[in-house]
This record gives sequence, structure tokens and C-alpha cells, in this order.
Amino acid sequence: MSNAPGWSGVLRGEAEQELLGVRLAAACIGPALIHLEGDLGAGKTTLTRGFLRGLGHRGAVKSPTYTLIEPYEIAGRQVYHLDLYRVADPAELEYLGLREMLSGDAVLLVEWPERGAGWLPPPDLRIQIRYQGQGREVAMSAATARGQRVLKRFVADL
Repeated sequence: MSNAPGWSGVLRGEAEQELLGVRLAAACIGPALIHLEGDLGAGKTTLTRGFLRGLGHRGAVKSPTYTLIEPYEIAGRQVYHLDLYRVADPAELEYLGLREMLSGDAVLLVEWPERGAGWLPPPDLRIQIRYQGQGREVAMSAATARGQRVLKRFVADL
């Protein structure tokens, strides 16, 4: 896990992972770039589902493994869920319209951000998810002032 100041905890099941996403959504009141890192099946999409539900989304939340991007507009907020697992070259991100998404007032939740290395800017918030027995160890660290504000609100609401 990262040595940067932040938050870490162990989650014991899908419900706790979704709740973490709900709490993160409450702390994320403006635009943000959030990197979600972890092995296949670690729960990146589960956390994203919780985030979207925390904003008020009631429909299905599917992994954008094949579409690469799933856009959501919830209560006037734009959220993009990206899965870069199938990206072969970071330059492909230019053709997805990512530059426009990053310059807007949106939240971007990016799975497999390492596939965009060299093209993606540093995240505001980095979330690492690791298997730990039957649960997951989650660590959050802020890389920008915006990310520090989100993390501060997140920790204050625990």
C-alpha cells in the first residue's frame, strides 16, 4: 500500500465496499479524477456502484470493460466510469474524448489507470484495493489539493 498520508481499512464484503463508495460520493462535492487500482475481481466496480448510488443513481451499474466508458448524469452532476483494461496504447485515450472529460466539471472513476500511464494526469485521489482473506484492504491517498479536501471530508464523516 501507499506510504502517502490517507485512509486505510479492511472491508468484509460487498455491502461494506458499496458503503465505502457511498461515503466517498458524499465527500466528493466537486470534480475529481479518482484512480481505482486492484486485481481483477478486487471490487473496483463494486466501489463505483456505491459511489453512484450515493449520488442517487438507482439503475444498473455495469463494468465498462468493453465500452471503456459509462457516462452517468445524476442530479446535475456528470460522472464517468472508465475501465482501461483493454487499452493497448495510452494514446487511444485521446480518441475517447478523455481530454474534454478531464477539463469539465465531472468526476472520473478510472479502473486500470496504469494502462493510461504517460497520458492520464496524476489523480486527485488514488484508491488501492487488495485481497485480504475473505475481505479487501482499501487504501486511499491524495495526490492533489483537491484530493486532500475530498479525503479530509471523507475521514471527518467516519
